[in-house]
Amino acid sequence: MKNILLVDDEDSIHLLYREELEEEGYSVFSAFTGEEALAKLEDSDINLVILDINMPGMNGLEALRKIKELNPSLPVILSSAYQEFKQDLASWCSDEYLVKSANLDELKEAVKRHLP
Repeated sequence: MKNILLVDDEDSIHLLYREELEEEGYSVFSAFTGEEALAKLEDSDINLVILDINMPGMNGLEALRKIKELNPSLPVILSSAYQEFKQDLASWCSDEYLVKSANLDELKEAVKRHLP
């Protein structure tokens, strides 16, 4: 089973994404801050990260840089409610950039592309 680390500060996103991704056969770990995500990456066998950008403390772009320093080959999908971060050069280090939507088909397809 492939392990996904979901990093988002919103409980509702965790509930929705966890339910959908577990139905697809993935195991989902949760982190609510960038700092918590980095700690979980050291303690768990994670195969993919879904990362929000706007979070308190370390934002997602800072966390992305640190994740890629720790493990450059680990796929990271940025998932943001804001399209404008896609133009930020820091976001280009991610493997995909998705705008959050109630329809999770695009997210599930991105996960499948990176976790064959």
